[in-house]
Amino acid sequence: MGGTEHLTVRREGATLVLTLNRPEAKNALSLPMLVGLYDGWLAADEDDTVRSVVLTGAGGCFCAGMDLKALAGKGMEGEQYRHRMAADPDLHWKAMLRHHRPRKPVVAAVEGHCVAGGTEILQGTDIRIAGAGATFGLFEVRRGLFPIGGSTVRLPRQIPRTHALEMLLTGRPYSAAEAAAIGLIGRVVPDGTALDEALAVAERINACGPLAVEAVKASVYESAELTETEGLAAELERGQPIFATADAREGARAFAEKRPPVYRRA
Repeated sequence: MGGTEHLTVRREGATLVLTLNRPEAKNALSLPMLVGLYDGWLAADEDDTVRSVVLTGAGGCFCAGMDLKALAGKGMEGEQYRHRMAADPDLHWKAMLRHHRPRKPVVAAVEGHCVAGGTEILQGTDIRIAGAGATFGLFEVRRGLFPIGGSTVRLPRQIPRTHALEMLLTGRPYSAAEAAAIGLIGRVVPDGTALDEALAVAERINACGPLAVEAVKASVYESAELTETEGLAAELERGQPIFATADAREGARAFAEKRPPVYRRA
């Protein structure tokens, strides 16, 4: 199934579950974690039996961002993966979803800290569910750093600009309730249940037509970069062919026959 010492991969039916697995360091980003994430996104894209991805963290924490000890020159774990970065210098940005958009829907299940690089990765996910005790924020300016994972571009497009600027310029923490109120996350659930809820959401996605799901996701992101007129034209170009698929016919038949549809990506 793949993975590395800091990123575990497992299947839950048609869902690929990627778990940031460095709990002793609050799942701070490491080279093994980044390599594992990158490979996980590619595996999901390339495997048609995968219909959704859930991203979570081990040990009651999502991700505390970059390993500042490594940034200070004290070394980063995973020297055996250096050749991967040499082969693809963009690998870390793809892993953090800055330069890669997965084809399949990605549901984030957040518990505990989701700050700095954790909040930056979060912005590359599609649906976000958090435990009530989760904490969010972009702390980079407090350390004299820049949130170069895409937040100055993506965050103002995802939440109101005034909230984005306050988060970016103050570096203060946000509770799960406040993150939901400003639209950074979609839902708050009791602590310890975010993963179960994310898997339930993924299962509902998996029950839908996979070609339709992927086309809808692509259309949403594509239209964000277009004018309304251009977006509507692009939507027709992407959406109309879905009606001619065998899956669309199966969906109609299943509805008429009052049974669950069996989709075959055709």
